[in-house]
Amino acid sequence: MRTQDLSNVDFAESDIGPLLAQLSSAEFDQFCFGVIGFDVDERVQIYNVREAEMAGLNKVAVIGGRMFEVVAPCMNNYLVADKFKHARERSSALDVMLPYVLTLRMRPTPCRLRLLSVPKSALQFILISRANL
Repeated sequence: MRTQDLSNVDFAESDIGPLLAQLSSAEFDQFCFGVIGFDVDERVQIYNVREAEMAGLNKVAVIGGRMFEVVAPCMNNYLVADKFKHARERSSALDVMLPYVLTLRMRPTPCRLRLLSVPKSALQFILISRANL
């Protein structure tokens, strides 16, 4: 485990991508925002405790689920899923922040999403902040 306090990491921190790539599964639970990490097959590998609490989903049940079909079908659109698809197809990096409204299993909830993908990386990430909107 790191000695760095990850609860103070800012959602918009410019160099968060390399940090995420170095963390163990347990370390993701320290963030004060939601973190979902999924592989090239769009299967969720990381689902931090903050996101589980906010979404009301069981962390264990989510792991291995298809990101845009089962876990978050409300993100299966041109704003989110297609951006990851195009980044993979072009082997290009993706780091986009956007306002969004979550709608699955909850009343419409405004948030900010950060979409992160690095070519040839094992995982892609969606960060979800529901604070300071």
